[in-house]
Amino acid sequence: MVQGRTLWCSFWDALIVSSALEANCRILFTEDLNHGQKIEGVKIVNPFRMSRI
Repeated sequence: MVQGRTLWCSFWDALIVSSALEANCRILFTEDLNHGQKIEGVKIVNPFRMSRI
């Protein structure tokens, strides 16, 4: 975690993000976190979000 920065999420979301970090993932597909957010280099992508044309 970046020193001096606090991110708030549920235990289960933190567990998923932690697992993605441990597996060196760059993209995490989930509908439970904020689309476009980056956490320690992992980009959060909501697979159900409609892209704008």
